Amino acid sequence: MGLADWWNRHGVPRVIECACGMPAIASLRERVVPLATGRVFEIGCGGGLNQQYYKRDAVSLFAGIDPNAKLLENARTRARANGWDTEMKEGVGEDIPFASSTFDSVVCTFTLCSVQDETRVLSELKRILKPEGRLIFLEHGRSPDANVARWQERIEPVWKPFAGGCHLTRPVGGSLRGALFDVEPLGQKYIKRTPKFAGWVEWGVAHKRN
Repeated sequence: MGLADWWNRHGVPRVIECACGMPAIASLRERVVPLATGRVFEIGCGGGLNQQYYKRDAVSLFAGIDPNAKLLENARTRARANGWDTEMKEGVGEDIPFASSTFDSVVCTFTLCSVQDETRVLSELKRILKPEGRLIFLEHGRSPDANVARWQERIEPVWKPFAGGCHLTRPVGGSLRGALFDVEPLGQKYIKRTPKFAGWVEWGVAHKRN
């Protein structure tokens, strides 16, 4: 096993768990995740970080995908403890194994930065969402400040292998609008005590454009 493989197996999960479990990020999850209701799909559900924030009685089905089989088992156990019907499958966002127009709510938190084909993933999320459904998002990405964005561009080639393929320069709201979603922004800011190049976050609700 080479150093890169070792890091991807052992280092990256710890970096992501530490970064995505920060109190400042947890407080944002607490604002965003409870907006999900009905038949819920969560992309990258295996970590289970969001489950504690859902309104338990508002969820009729909890579905999702994750490429990590072990993490999925842990997530299934948590979901069943919440009393939810569950449909969690191993997979990636570019090819979601669920039928079109299936879900009332799609939840996407700190995931779009690391997918291989963001355009394809957003197309898939739109496909599985019901016409009246909502995409609930909390993502980090490209800063609106030109100076910070230039530093993001410089740092990203080094950052990506360190952080599991995480992109710093993908625009959040712009990507959603480009995928033909109407975006209802709920907030945006730099996370405190985080370097600005990695700390710009946006959250809100997106609807399929008619």
